[in-house]
Amino acid sequence: MTDATETLVPKPWISGIAPYVPGKSAGADGRPLIKLSANENPLGTGEKARTAFAAAQAATDALSRYPDPGSVELRETIGAKFGLDPARIICGNGSDELLHLAAGTYAGVGDEILYVRYGFAVYEIAARRVGAVPVEADDKDYATDVDALLAAVTDKTRVVYLANPNNPTGTLATREEVQRLYAGLPKNVLFVIDQAYSEYLSEAEDDGGLELAKTQPNVFITRTFSKIHGLAAERIGWGYAAAEVISALHRIRLPFNVTRAGQAAAVAALGDAEFVAHSREHNATWRAWLAGEIESLGNHGVRVVPSACNFLLVLFEGDVSAETVYNRLMDAGYIVRWLPGQGLPNALRMTIGTEDETRGLAAAIRAALNG
Repeated sequence: MTDATETLVPKPWISGIAPYVPGKSAGADGRPLIKLSANENPLGTGEKARTAFAAAQAATDALSRYPDPGSVELRETIGAKFGLDPARIICGNGSDELLHLAAGTYAGVGDEILYVRYGFAVYEIAARRVGAVPVEADDKDYATDVDALLAAVTDKTRVVYLANPNNPTGTLATREEVQRLYAGLPKNVLFVIDQAYSEYLSEAEDDGGLELAKTQPNVFITRTFSKIHGLAAERIGWGYAAAEVISALHRIRLPFNVTRAGQAAAVAALGDAEFVAHSREHNATWRAWLAGEIESLGNHGVRVVPSACNFLLVLFEGDVSAETVYNRLMDAGYIVRWLPGQGLPNALRMTIGTEDETRGLAAAIRAALNG
C-alpha cells in the first residue's frame, strides 16, 4: 500500500538551482526601455542573413517539415570558413545547449565542475543540473586567475569552463594563459572554452582555443551566432572538439535543435564579412568612448573593468551605489544589467548600443551620479 502522505519533490541538486535571469527590456511598470542589458548587436542583423531567413520562412513547407537534424550545410560552411573538419562540429540551440551537453556528458553526482569566479551564470546551472558540485576559483581583479583555477583542480574535477572573453566581466585571458591552463589540466578533464564574444577580438587577441581543439583530445570550443551576427532570436550555437567528444555529445543532444530558417540565416551570416567587420569597428569605437566618459567620473568612485566584449562592467565603489544608478537609469529610459545574483551587487553591465544610445547612456550615468 502506498503512503498517501508522500509528496513529489525534485532532486536536491535541482532545488539548489537559481534560475537564469535574462536581461530585462522593460521597467517595473512595463514601460519599454532602451535595452542595453543582453549584449545584443545594436546594428541588428546583416542583410544577407535577413534575406536568407526570410526566404526560408517563405517556403511552402517552412512550418510543416522538420529542420535538418544534423545542420549539415551549416557545419560544412563553418568548417570551410575556419579550416575545421565538419564531422567534428556540433550545432546547438545557442551555445548554452552545448555548455549543458558538456556537463551532462562528462559529469554527474559527486563530480566537480570548475570555473572562475564571476564566470558565465550558466556554468553553475549546468553543474547543478547533473548533480555535480560547482566550484569557483578566485579571480584576479575580476579577471581569470590561472593559478587559482589550477589550484582548485582535484581528482573529482571533470569539466573546466573558461569564458574567453568572459561574461559578465569582459576580461580576456591571453593565449599564453590559456595554454598554461590547459597544460596543467589532467587529460580526463574536459576543457570547455566558451568563445561567445570571440568575433569582437582582433587577430592579435586570439586565445588559440580553436588550434587547441584541433589537436587535443579534451578541448571543446563553443561559439554563438547570437552576438556579433545578430541572430539572438534564433538561438544558434556551434562547437568543435575531437571526434570522440563530439560523438559523445550527440548521444544526449536534442534532435532538430536548430530551426530551418535559423540554419539558413547562419550560413548566410558566415558569408557577410562586411557586416561583421562593421559591427566590430562600431563596438571598438563606442566601447572606448563610453569607457572614457565613465572613467572621467572617477571622482564618484566609478571604475571600468577593461573589456574585450561588446559591453562594459562598471564598478560603483563610491557614495552612489550600483542599485541606485540602475534605478535612476531606468527612470531615464535605459535598462542595463545589475548583477547581485552573480556576486556583483556593486556593478552594472552595460551593452554598447548605437551611437545615440551610447551617448544618451553616458549622459544618464552622469546625471544619476550627480543625483
